[in-house]
Amino acid sequence: MPKQVDHEGRRRQIADAVCQLADESGLEGVTLRDVAARAEVSMGAVQRCFGTKEEMLVFALGHIGARIAARVTARLVASPAQSARTALGHATAEISLLQEEQRAEARVWLAFVAQAAVSPPLAEILRTNYADLQAVFTRLIGEATGSADPGREARTLLALTDGLTTHVLIGHLSPAAALDVLDGHLGRLWREPAA
Repeated sequence: MPKQVDHEGRRRQIADAVCQLADESGLEGVTLRDVAARAEVSMGAVQRCFGTKEEMLVFALGHIGARIAARVTARLVASPAQSARTALGHATAEISLLQEEQRAEARVWLAFVAQAAVSPPLAEILRTNYADLQAVFTRLIGEATGSADPGREARTLLALTDGLTTHVLIGHLSPAAALDVLDGHLGRLWREPAA
């Protein structure tokens, strides 16, 4: 009897291998041969799961985005009675990927962001992810501050979290300094009167 293969599990295993390789040497270091070796599957198995390298990268980006979203959700669910302010603070701290244990994920995320500048399918996934985050931020900012333009504040906060990730990764800011910047911005947001 032929061996039953968990197709989705195999795709996630391959996506994890893509992320590990991207962390080590960027997306240019992700080859079919290396992905197969890292995932401990045959090149044929990789090709059966993904028709092209771009399809594999698109899936891997969705996979890492889902991991980040799951972590944010878990943090928010862990304290269900929190205020919109607290929820927003937790969400921004998680998506900014500033903690040491998130550093590999941050390097991979930024590798995908860079590749998305020349890959419309990757750019589309990122636009969708950012739009979803912006919608959550807009709602939380509206609930917490009564801002006249919570959408603008949400865009600002989203751009700030992304920028802080980059600054920490290149060593311009320490994680503590970046969190201080983020906390300072959130503090000003809470203090500003609704316009």
